[in-house]
Amino acid sequence: MRFGVLGPLQVRTEDGRPVEVAEPKVRALLADLLVHGGGPVPADRLVEDLWEDRAGRNPVGTLQARVSQLRRALGDRAAVLHGPGGYRLAGCDCDAARFRALVGRRSRDPRVRAEELGQALALWRGPAYAEFADAEFARAEAAGLEEARLAALEEQAEILLDLGEPVDLGSLVARHPLRERLVAAHLRALYRGGRQGEALTAYAELRGRLAEELGVDPSPELTALHQAILRQDPALHRPAAARGGPTNLPAPLTELIGRDAEVASVRGLLGAARLVTLTGPGGVGKTSLALEAARGVTAPDGVWLVELAGAIDPSEAVAAVLGVRDDGALPLTSRLAAALAGKDVLLVLDNCEHLLDPPDRSTVPGLVAELLRAVPGLRVLATSREPLGVTGERVRVVPPLPEPEAVRLFTARAGVEPDETVATVCRRLDGLPLALELAATRVRALGVQELADRLDDRFRLLSAGTRDAPARQRTLRAVIDWSWELLGEAERVVLRRLAVHADGCTLEAAEEVCAEPGVDVLDTLARLVDRSLVVRVPGPRFRLLESVAAYCVERLCEAGELDLIRDRHARYYTALAGRADLRGPGQREWLARLDAETANLRLALSGPHPLRLVNALAWYWILRGRLREARRSLTTALNATGPGAGEAAVWLAGVELLIGETAVSVRREGLDLAGEALADWLLT
Repeated sequence: MRFGVLGPLQVRTEDGRPVEVAEPKVRALLADLLVHGGGPVPADRLVEDLWEDRAGRNPVGTLQARVSQLRRALGDRAAVLHGPGGYRLAGCDCDAARFRALVGRRSRDPRVRAEELGQALALWRGPAYAEFADAEFARAEAAGLEEARLAALEEQAEILLDLGEPVDLGSLVARHPLRERLVAAHLRALYRGGRQGEALTAYAELRGRLAEELGVDPSPELTALHQAILRQDPALHRPAAARGGPTNLPAPLTELIGRDAEVASVRGLLGAARLVTLTGPGGVGKTSLALEAARGVTAPDGVWLVELAGAIDPSEAVAAVLGVRDDGALPLTSRLAAALAGKDVLLVLDNCEHLLDPPDRSTVPGLVAELLRAVPGLRVLATSREPLGVTGERVRVVPPLPEPEAVRLFTARAGVEPDETVATVCRRLDGLPLALELAATRVRALGVQELADRLDDRFRLLSAGTRDAPARQRTLRAVIDWSWELLGEAERVVLRRLAVHADGCTLEAAEEVCAEPGVDVLDTLARLVDRSLVVRVPGPRFRLLESVAAYCVERLCEAGELDLIRDRHARYYTALAGRADLRGPGQREWLARLDAETANLRLALSGPHPLRLVNALAWYWILRGRLREARRSLTTALNATGPGAGEAAVWLAGVELLIGETAVSVRREGLDLAGEALADWLLT
């Protein structure tokens, strides 16, 4: 059977004859199964979707009756099967799946790609799941399909424009006036058709709508296109096929997954700025993103990749790629400027971080600044673990992959289906593409569950990358080693000491725990953020990616500082809890602060003063309703002896009473006046 959901629900036999499924609830049952890819779908899920709370006294029997009707309509009792997972269709040839498969092919030849998109869009007969628009079970799937349809229309329009073919998007833009990618294609089409005034008006209308309805400005890509229209850029008239120039960019071996938005953003930035630098931690995918973005950039005189990882002098590396000889009295940088004069060129400078300020040698920032001043047609796309610091530079931080995209990458490379264990692996690896790729190579031998169980020893586990990768990218340890070797001693001290924190820390905590004579922690922390080794998150707080933290703990052990810094960490957070004013006007602020430090406070319980800490936190736990955590922590702390044990016993008894259990007896003889007052208040 062939099923159609891209429009009114439709069923046809293999030879194309229509099959009638008339009864509304039976049609809804079929649609629900198709929403879930043909199933299996648990019976209780189907009952809730179809009847909510109106299924009567025997909902399972009611469902079975509709399943029987569906089998009869399809003409085959085996058309709908029942198993441990629920009901499923025996075969599910659905137009939605065919549409997604065609859209997902992504052929590199633009004409082939345009044909793929045309075939995919031709499958649509109307809104997806049209007759079930109000059904909760179909709403998300229908919305996802509609978004995919619009994205396919936008991509098709862009490709046709690049091929020099006319495109009419006016009616589509009228229905979706806030889709910036669609409007961008519309502007190009209008301008290409000699309608510059209409293009400028359409941009002004979009800008007004965005400001009024969303409170935002147009994207950098759209703003750059608007500027190009204003200056009547000749490149807008030429198809992409005619604009392409020579290049040494390598052909991609695998699909770049999860970076569509970043690719579009980088290309937009290159349309508005002459120097764009991609920064981020090692293994986040800066090079892959730069290469994919560069493949779509218009540069008639060439797009050239210059790999700087093994270079000593960046000028020599650029000259070697461009074929410029260094055999005259003129400085090499001047010879490069002369060779590039009057040309429209994009240079992709990969792995700049070790050449930003080398002693006694030329630097990447110096070279780039001089060439940009001398060659108006030059643009530079750089990758580095920190910005170049050149005037006019636009910095784009490349983040780790969000969990859904990380799961897509891992499952594609490992050849497994997504599940919660896969999601756990992706979270533990911080969404770093390189770490995910390395982990995927271990799945064949270990399986996903065993891989997840072994991630505490990640550096030994992720030690076998692809043989054609650079040496610095073959293992997870090598990636972080590369960054570590570029650090000064002060940066290494602060970075390794930050690793004792759980879930990040404040600047105040960093200055206390990471302190070292002669080291300005604030200044050093700022440099580590610039170098993409420390992540600044709202709060503000500073945290390490889990892999970087694990590496730094090893370095902390090598330096013989682990016990010292853990002790310093525990003392700081014990003192912090002791300062918390939970009974005065600052209660709300202190509750929020202690909430943010929950993980660090739990770590500090293993420090030298657990009794002081639990006594300081007991009222906080009660206010937050975390009574079992309070009981567990107080019980553990009472294994120690010393000042505060009596007070902790009182708190423990009070917590047990609040839980509704019999409180442990409290000996009042050893209590001071404050302890006796607490016991009177809490236990009577």
